[in-house]
Amino acid sequence: MTVKHKVKSLEPGLLPALRLFVALRLAFALLSLLLMQFQQVPRQLRYPILPVIETALLLGYLFWPWLRGRLGRAYLPIALAVVSVGPIIEHGLSVALRLRSGVLGAAAGTDIWMLYVLLFVPLVLLAWQYNFVSVVAYSLGTAALDLFLAIPLTLRGGPSLATVVALLFLRTVLFVVVGYLVVRLMRAQRSQREALAQANARLVGYTSTLEHLAASRERNRLARELHDTLAHALSAAAVQLEAVISVWESDPADARAMLDQSLVLVRDGLAEARRAIAALRATPLEEEGVLLAIRNLAESTAARAGLQLDVQLPTHLDGLAPETEAAFYRIAQETLTNVTRHAQAQALAIRLALEGNRLMLTISDDGQGFDATDLPNGDRYGLRGMQERAAATGGAFEVQSWPGQGTTVRFSVEVPDGARIDL
Repeated sequence: MTVKHKVKSLEPGLLPALRLFVALRLAFALLSLLLMQFQQVPRQLRYPILPVIETALLLGYLFWPWLRGRLGRAYLPIALAVVSVGPIIEHGLSVALRLRSGVLGAAAGTDIWMLYVLLFVPLVLLAWQYNFVSVVAYSLGTAALDLFLAIPLTLRGGPSLATVVALLFLRTVLFVVVGYLVVRLMRAQRSQREALAQANARLVGYTSTLEHLAASRERNRLARELHDTLAHALSAAAVQLEAVISVWESDPADARAMLDQSLVLVRDGLAEARRAIAALRATPLEEEGVLLAIRNLAESTAARAGLQLDVQLPTHLDGLAPETEAAFYRIAQETLTNVTRHAQAQALAIRLALEGNRLMLTISDDGQGFDATDLPNGDRYGLRGMQERAAATGGAFEVQSWPGQGTTVRFSVEVPDGARIDL
């Protein structure tokens, strides 16, 4: 477990970048060696084999997972040290070889620019992973090693010490400035990454909360279905059976009639329970679409209750969110259930149409109506469920009713961009 944590502590993309840099160094070193062999150039410019050996070994080190897990936090510093110290030593040996061949003064260190390039990449990688103190230590450390190797070469006729010190000073200042900028950029990136991780954690929490709310709403809907079907039927049957017991001995004929009524109530309750369970299991929206599902629901309800039906629906409806379509269907289903149970209506009208920028479902009946401000708890339960469904989709829900004047239920949502509605 500890090894995995240390491996993951490397900045994303840093190790592949270091591998690519070392691989490119190896490719250029091999190419330089081949060119020197074919062109028969004397070995007075550099030791051609040293970069090949160094980069090949370092590349194997970087691609050996066992070493990464074994060394832990020391894995990257060792790689950066090798990739930085190697070019400095190679440059010093090349200058010494040129001095031995008779090339003196500044000409012996003519390829110093290449050393700057080779040290610049490890500097960026170091600043990418670590802090500004590491950048300063790297800049001073490489300069000190370079100066240590340059002093004896200067005494043997190489570049002057003043020139070497001036170049090292400029390189150190440049490295410190560049490293500071990279550290600042990486610090800002880490802060953004942490903020994003925290936001993702909060989003996971919100998602879990929404799932719990959805499950709670579904339990409430199931409770309403059972309350409005099986509970009502069993309550009525219980009342009838109690009446049967009270008159069983004094009036057997009346008791038998009550018993027959109780049987009818139980059968009706069973049929309603089966319809509720079928509605819970069925997926009419997925199979038929919201328009056909509402039409079939209205026609079956009107046929069962003997209602005169007037249905006005669009010919085509597309582009609504699935939860919005479900809200239209479930509110229509709950409203029609209330019409058949409580309204004692003769006519039923269902209309789904555009009104401005809103799509409105209107369901009206000519039944006995009710006072919406004074309802039994059971009836309030059904209305509350429809209000919850409407609120969950950002829609508006309204009930207009008065005793003896029928009932009108309206549910509307704003039409989303890209929705297609053909009337």
